[in-house]
Amino acid sequence: MGDGHARPPFLSGMLLIVRRFFTLLGVVLSAVPAWAQAQASEEITIWSCRDKDGRTHVTNLREDTRGKDCRIVQQTRVQVVPAPAQGGSKPAAKAAPGSFPKEDSQARASARERQREILERELEKEQALLAQSRKELEEQESVRYGDERNYARVLERLQKYKDAVEVHEKNVESLRRELTNLFR
Repeated sequence: MGDGHARPPFLSGMLLIVRRFFTLLGVVLSAVPAWAQAQASEEITIWSCRDKDGRTHVTNLREDTRGKDCRIVQQTRVQVVPAPAQGGSKPAAKAAPGSFPKEDSQARASARERQREILERELEKEQALLAQSRKELEEQESVRYGDERNYARVLERLQKYKDAVEVHEKNVESLRRELTNLFR
């Protein structure tokens, strides 16, 4: 500049633009390591540990594994990505398109009727299974085998029949409750 030569005005403007571009590029490139560090992957490890009393603990904190017999249950790498910045307000819910299928009252009533029929059929089947299970339990209660001198063995043999009756009773109760709630 001090050599007495004048630059054309468009060249001075171009140099200014190029300087600003490289300054901006330097700022962006200096921010990349911070962004890359925020995008870093993280290793998640889950341990199953037994303490001195024999109790099992599951943890993901290394500090909790000290002084215990631990083994790794799961070890994975997780990509940590920061959440995008929001403008302070939630996005508006999307409205359903006008061509979205709508259910009329007749279709709704028809669907409820089908549900009722299905539930009634299931209830009938479940009641039949309950009656059969009760009959089998009664038959087994009236029989006592020679190797069952101890009453605990009899109870042990009968337990599976009692469990079956209980399961069917709960199913019948649940189906009745569904039928009641169907037309609420």
